[in-house]
Amino acid sequence: MTALNRAGWRPEMTAGGADDNVTFTGNRALMLEEPLIFEIGSSETTGVDFDEETPVADLGNLARSTPIGLPGLSESETVRHYTRLSRQNYAIDLGLFPLGSCTMKHNPRLNEKVARMPGFADAHPLQPQETVQGAYAVIHELAEWLVTLTGMHSVAMSPKAGAHGELCGILCIKAALEARGDDRRVLLVPESAHGTNPATAAFAGFSVEDIPATAEGRVDLAALKARLGPDVAGVMVTNPNTCGLFERDMKAISDAVHAAGGYVYCDGANFNAIVGRVRPGDLGVDAMHINLHKTFSTPHGGGGPGSGPVVLSEALAPFAPLPFVAKQADGGFRLIEEENAGEDHPETFGRMTAFHGQMGMFTRALTYILSHGADGLKQVAEDAVLNANYILRNLEDVLDAPFGFSGPCMHEALFSDKGLAEGFSTLDVAKGLIDEGYHPMTVYFPLVVHGAMLVEPTETESKAVLDQFIGALRSIALRAKNGDPALKSAPHFAPRARLDETKAARNPVLAWSEPAAAPGAPVASEVGGG
Repeated sequence: MTALNRAGWRPEMTAGGADDNVTFTGNRALMLEEPLIFEIGSSETTGVDFDEETPVADLGNLARSTPIGLPGLSESETVRHYTRLSRQNYAIDLGLFPLGSCTMKHNPRLNEKVARMPGFADAHPLQPQETVQGAYAVIHELAEWLVTLTGMHSVAMSPKAGAHGELCGILCIKAALEARGDDRRVLLVPESAHGTNPATAAFAGFSVEDIPATAEGRVDLAALKARLGPDVAGVMVTNPNTCGLFERDMKAISDAVHAAGGYVYCDGANFNAIVGRVRPGDLGVDAMHINLHKTFSTPHGGGGPGSGPVVLSEALAPFAPLPFVAKQADGGFRLIEEENAGEDHPETFGRMTAFHGQMGMFTRALTYILSHGADGLKQVAEDAVLNANYILRNLEDVLDAPFGFSGPCMHEALFSDKGLAEGFSTLDVAKGLIDEGYHPMTVYFPLVVHGAMLVEPTETESKAVLDQFIGALRSIALRAKNGDPALKSAPHFAPRARLDETKAARNPVLAWSEPAAAPGAPVASEVGGG
């Protein structure tokens, strides 16, 4: 154990001093130091005992003939290992997650209960269509809600995540341009857009050009209009944008792009700030993905593919991907696939996924919508905006808020490192926040703000929780402004000390290898074990 990789330990903390023969365990009260699983169990042992004459199952030539190379642990050792690891993770069920831009919020347990109901949890994509009519009905009803809430014409349900949804929308735009024989190769992306937007545009084969932001953090409409021309396929706007602001000129942006022959893609990751209050279709949007995890509370990562449905305007709807659920005249449902696309959907750009989508996310999102109702969804947006503004106004006296003068923020509050003591940075504030018991906010993004700190509380947090977080962040900010040297080595109470982030990024250690035994050291079988 060394001071480099075991947080908080110093030689003078041992009972007899740095030179005495004292073993340091790394434990912190009930937070136990956790070795790698290969360090717990030897690959030469198993967690159970077998008689030497135990017959091998009749596997023929499938029987293993070489060591499996996995550590042998008992059941209790295995359970304790993974439980101790889980206690070192921060989770939304432990506290506020202030991570802006790609927020995680509370997942209501009602959603989880419904997603585990027979018929949903055990549905298989290769089942005969007549046996999954209920699942199709759920997908169709969720699609209807998404179309209604956004004021759009139709929706593609198959994309598996936000970035996947972006690609879907851009491929629809590309297909629409090709259908009219229009070879446009440029997509305009404002500085205030999400970082995935230019990446998606480039991946789809477009050239990307930036559009600057105004001093108040919104799209420069004049600069956008000046760049429009016959080579511009469209614009990718994030609204509300990554500075936490609503694009007040959104309708004017759409009108200008349409007049120039282009299409408007809106990044809908921040839809939770306007759901029930604003319909993107009314603002001239042609395509917009929706992050179900952010607006409709489905789990974010950790459980397999997510879901990023894409709502489409009437102009782009004919080019939507396969497959999709169609309601029949008799009230039943069928899946439109390649075999019948020529009759029902001839202009589709094709298929993005093997199957139709993520059933678990669909059931959770629809449960969230139905349990809230239209009035409840409107309150979601109002509370998200209220909570973000509460944080902004309670911290702008100790942290620089570069767009605090631009009016109320929407879903997130943006701060910068301006005004911190010399030598102190955003990273020090973020690491100090860990010692206060919180996961850090998004740092150094958006790029338009130096030393950015992006805080998003979401609508699910109470005033008491926000007050506690504000108190913690105020404390850290004041320490950074006053040049507290202890902050430079934070965190001090986490399972690990601060890493050399540059070295960790450039020379990561991603695989375990068995350390070489010291000369004369006993082998594993001689020191006890399984």
